[in-house]
Amino acid sequence: MDKMPEKSSGSKIQIGGMDMPRMLVVDDEMRIRMIIKEYAEWGGFEVVEAEDGMDAVSKVKTQDFDIIIMDIMMPKLDGYSACKEIKKLKPIPVIMLSARGEEYDKLFGFEIGVDDYVVKPFSPKELMARVKAVMNRAKPVQPAEDMITYKGLCINFTAREVTIDGKKVAMTPKEYDLLFYLVKNMNIALSREKLLEEVWGFDFYGDDRTVDTHIKMLRNSLGPYRDLIVTLRGMGYKFEKIR
Repeated sequence: MDKMPEKSSGSKIQIGGMDMPRMLVVDDEMRIRMIIKEYAEWGGFEVVEAEDGMDAVSKVKTQDFDIIIMDIMMPKLDGYSACKEIKKLKPIPVIMLSARGEEYDKLFGFEIGVDDYVVKPFSPKELMARVKAVMNRAKPVQPAEDMITYKGLCINFTAREVTIDGKKVAMTPKEYDLLFYLVKNMNIALSREKLLEEVWGFDFYGDDRTVDTHIKMLRNSLGPYRDLIVTLRGMGYKFEKIR
């Protein structure tokens, strides 16, 4: 009889020579975890469960995951706090499960590194579609150039790093995504709708203010190079061509 592939504490298992993506599902409700696990395993994921934020952070320290699905309201450590700690450890995409859908909640989450939101009650099929979209966006895209420099500004696509005068700039994951998309489409006028579609995903429930808020954050991060991001009145933004 063929043996089932063995699971290690932190490595991916292989099926047919291919790595199975690993998902961490974090929710204090067992019923929610089981629903997500059922659909995720059917979709080809290896699923690990955690009952609260502290449990999730502990598992991330010892294991590798491709994506995390996490509730916000949990005992011991809430989802926002857990996400902040996890992002300090590893750049793992995080989708939050929220009973609330207010814009300020989402903007706060994006500032600390949340990649997407799904509001409860949710459709498991929609959740898995969002998982696929987030993971596709998280895949490293090889640009024509691995690195772009302009005076003291250095944008390293491969390392996913931005430095100014040799000092690393601390940015949220969404700031990186937005900057890299702007730079890869340098000197092209991009509407707010286009940025929402490409950076946040076609089914993101946001509006123009989401883009404007992140552009403001990004400009603050770029400091003396903030003016490279040009506002196109009534339309959107573009990253000025570096000469």
